[in-house]
Amino acid sequence: MRLRIILPLLLVFVIAGAIRWHSVAQRAAHRRVVRCAVIGGMTMTGLWEQIAKMFEAQTGYRIELVATGERPVLDEAIRAGKVDLLTMHSGDITTDIVADGMGVNMQPWTRNELVIVGPTNDPAGIRGMTNGALALKKIAATHANFVDFQGIGSRELTHTLWRLAGIEPKGDWVIKDDTVSKWNVLQFCRSRGAYVIVGYIPAMTGKMANEGVEILVKGDPVMRRPYIVMEANPKKFPQANFAGAQALEAFLLSPKVQNFLVEFGRDTSANRPLFFPVDAVNSGLKGQLP
Repeated sequence: MRLRIILPLLLVFVIAGAIRWHSVAQRAAHRRVVRCAVIGGMTMTGLWEQIAKMFEAQTGYRIELVATGERPVLDEAIRAGKVDLLTMHSGDITTDIVADGMGVNMQPWTRNELVIVGPTNDPAGIRGMTNGALALKKIAATHANFVDFQGIGSRELTHTLWRLAGIEPKGDWVIKDDTVSKWNVLQFCRSRGAYVIVGYIPAMTGKMANEGVEILVKGDPVMRRPYIVMEANPKKFPQANFAGAQALEAFLLSPKVQNFLVEFGRDTSANRPLFFPVDAVNSGLKGQLP
């Protein structure tokens, strides 16, 4: 009789212990996953995949790509508490994320390059120049057509270069960008024989259809735009894997990754990096970059 009572009780304890162990194991496994939101250019080029593999091999963490694409998509993901770490171009969106208490520890970790693309006959004669402001001066002096592209990053940099050039662009040679899709801007420029400032990666890879136009000015450090990295604020999102995100942020800023950036993409990019170290001087890479 006693045995008939004890055995079911033992079974209950065993099942309860197994459930508790499984729950603990699940939580431990979750803490080894870092959920990420990553700007589209990094996934499109394969950079993020390579960095993820390096990080996983070195640390034992597993990276889960939750969101990738343009900045509004990533902004939505971190505000919804879906990610532990976010990386994308710096700007008003990233500043607002931090100001609203959604993200913490924001800092730059790499840069991409913007370039001046124009007609192959190059009426302003800027081919081969490596100073964007001086190139814009020549475009203005010759009144060669120039498209005021509405892409956020391009527009911000264009304004900076005009300021450095000491010129306020006015006249019928400055053409308003009325493209429906930003990916069509190079063909819009082609149809008008115009110059424009766009990202090197979409122009080089053909993400922006590039028939009939040419990358004419590149290699200006001023035309490199920073990407930031930040963690989800653990006070706002206590379920976030803050420790894992911190480890990944430290990894992105490590000499291992900063040196890797210099070599990544050279085989498909005319022996040029697609992404640049955030600080070539402190990373020991000064003089090694084009």
